Amino acid sequence: MCVLASASPALAGGGQGWVTCHGAGCSLTAQDDGSPAGTGTAAHLNGPGGGSKSGCFTDAATIACPLPVPGGPGAPPGGLPVSPAVLAQTAVKHLGLQPPLIEASPPVGVDQLVNVPTWLWLAGPWNPVHATAAVPGVSVTATAVPQLVTWRMGDGSVVVCHGPGTPFTAGDNPDASSPTCGHTYRESSASAPGGVFTVTATITWKVTWAGGGGRGAFGGLTTTATVQMPVAESQAIVTGTTP
Repeated sequence: MCVLASASPALAGGGQGWVTCHGAGCSLTAQDDGSPAGTGTAAHLNGPGGGSKSGCFTDAATIACPLPVPGGPGAPPGGLPVSPAVLAQTAVKHLGLQPPLIEASPPVGVDQLVNVPTWLWLAGPWNPVHATAAVPGVSVTATAVPQLVTWRMGDGSVVVCHGPGTPFTAGDNPDASSPTCGHTYRESSASAPGGVFTVTATITWKVTWAGGGGRGAFGGLTTTATVQMPVAESQAIVTGTTP
């Protein structure tokens, strides 16, 4: 048998992949979108006792790891049964969820100002992610759906946003609060370690699986990123006096 897991972001543009098992190993072919049908990059996956050092083949599109195939060395008579729940665990491991990319206005790395709204959002897609694990006759797909973002702002505040946030554009009012996700600092970061607040964004994902006549869910899957934000007090400048 052979387990194949494909992370959906790499295949979102229409790329294809297929796997052929023979003897104690497998050949995996990954085809990029737009390439001629039946062509691609192939790699041989050695089975148990073979010459593969890693036991797996991987590229930007697919991940595959061989298991003993029926009749192959190390395989019990009739092959090695794999339950849908085990395949689901394999699929979840290869979802390929990326850490959040934090954006803000004022931009990350530029001083935020006390009592001036900070807009918060995540760059990149806010979409479900899929991965599939399969053996001959059984295929299980895991799906991760982003649910919310928990922002820890470094000043003791926690902001929960049910979405990626709204990007600030040139036509927006910098004195206005974000319509979906933001925070207003009430003190500077001067007394914080390094003179900055550590801001953490954590996405909580709902992960489910289905296939092989079964279905289920996994809990507690998150991805996290951290940035440093300096926060300054705005200073009034006296330019002259009135007689």
